[in-house]
Amino acid sequence: MAESTITFLVLLGAVVLFVLNRLPVDVVALLTALTLWATGVLDLQSSLAGFGDPAVVFIAALFVVSEALDATGVTAWAGQHLIRGARGSPRRLLVLAMLLCSLLTAAISVNGAVAALLPVVVVAAVRLRMPTSQLLIPLAFAAHAGALLALTGSPINVIVSEVAEDAGAGGFGFFSFTVVGVPLVAGVVGIALLGGRRLLPARNGARMPADLSEHARLLAQEYRLDHPPLDRETGVAEVVVPPRSSLVGEHAFPGMTTDSGDLTVLAVLGRDTEQDGGRTRLEVGDVLLLQGTWSALDRHLDDPDVLAVHAPEQVRRQAVPLGPGARRALSVLAGMVVLLATGVVPPAVAALVAAVVLVVTRVLTVDAAYRAVSWTTVVLVAAMLPLSTAMERTGAAARLADVLVAVVGSTGPYPAPGRPDGAGRGPLTAHQQHRDRAHPGAGRALGGSGRRRVATAVPHGAGGDVRSRLPHPRGDRGEHDGDETRRLPLR
Repeated sequence: MAESTITFLVLLGAVVLFVLNRLPVDVVALLTALTLWATGVLDLQSSLAGFGDPAVVFIAALFVVSEALDATGVTAWAGQHLIRGARGSPRRLLVLAMLLCSLLTAAISVNGAVAALLPVVVVAAVRLRMPTSQLLIPLAFAAHAGALLALTGSPINVIVSEVAEDAGAGGFGFFSFTVVGVPLVAGVVGIALLGGRRLLPARNGARMPADLSEHARLLAQEYRLDHPPLDRETGVAEVVVPPRSSLVGEHAFPGMTTDSGDLTVLAVLGRDTEQDGGRTRLEVGDVLLLQGTWSALDRHLDDPDVLAVHAPEQVRRQAVPLGPGARRALSVLAGMVVLLATGVVPPAVAALVAAVVLVVTRVLTVDAAYRAVSWTTVVLVAAMLPLSTAMERTGAAARLADVLVAVVGSTGPYPAPGRPDGAGRGPLTAHQQHRDRAHPGAGRALGGSGRRRVATAVPHGAGGDVRSRLPHPRGDRGEHDGDETRRLPLR
């Protein structure tokens, strides 16, 4: 069986498995790469080369940059401005949310932008009593449209740019997609604004995310504190004493510190507890309000003796806009965009530098950076890239291109020279287009038509001399200039 046929079968099998959705998408992708190796279409190095591809590294690094913006409260800050800008109008909220999502997608990719804005947008919809489906579905469309505003908008942009560069056509610039992205975003926003209510379902989720934007004020009221206990450097966490905790029976009081000395008890809410000079004997279900730096809260609340009501990270992202490290994260993002826009370094290098700087400057920890990466996406892209290699090496891609050009006909992108409509010539195959791009003068040297005539064998009995159908070395002429015995110098 021809290798191109095997490649087509592997591609068909991958599509069927994706559609059936019986296996995880990353498992299907890995099976695709392994099948190409097992069938001998690719060697082992080529089958696994996707995991070292610069495009894959670029995608993984963008997840880290996205996490930095979200963890430092930049997206919460943008969301608060979004809610203020809506001024109680669902239509204004729809437009602003879609535009913000498009711009954020252009900077940090689709996954990062939607994941960062999702809680904010849902809360905004609930506040305005707007069905969340009529805001989240347009948000998804806006994210995909915004992916064409810049090179970083989508992994597909990066892969296509890399393929174009490998083919000798040159990679795309940072804003090469913008000319298409801007009208696309405008069109998507217009459709959602004009027909969204009629076209989209009106539904809300079974569970809505907690709105923690007013968390500091609510805690101050509930625990009777003099001032809100949250700021950029210091946070609080409510913890519950669970069953079988070693804290049951211990005494706690406001002002005491934990054994590590990093956290302070601000208040205690007990049920039937014994009061002894302000001390509270802890029982199952009692609540303590602990205060400390955000990093200390993150470190110590994994203790099995307490259960956090809200994770400190979740509280910080919503309740503290532009929190610790926000300025550094924005500076790193701006630097990455400048590197990508100027093309000083390859995209993968620019994104890697940004990710490393975010860790070195302690905007993110190493563990947080690894958690930020969507490994399903990374494995999916890396394991499917060898299929692209196989399509190219076996000629399967050229066969598909020839079929496409044959279907498109004279409306294709390569009209005949001097004839805008392409009349007088048939569509070029992918091989011919590649040859003409590599040797632009070759076709014109053999007849002036811009397309080389290929000498073919004449069937027996068709008549005529085979030599008369060979192109003349000096061009197409009516006679052979008296040299009837000329032969090609081939054995």
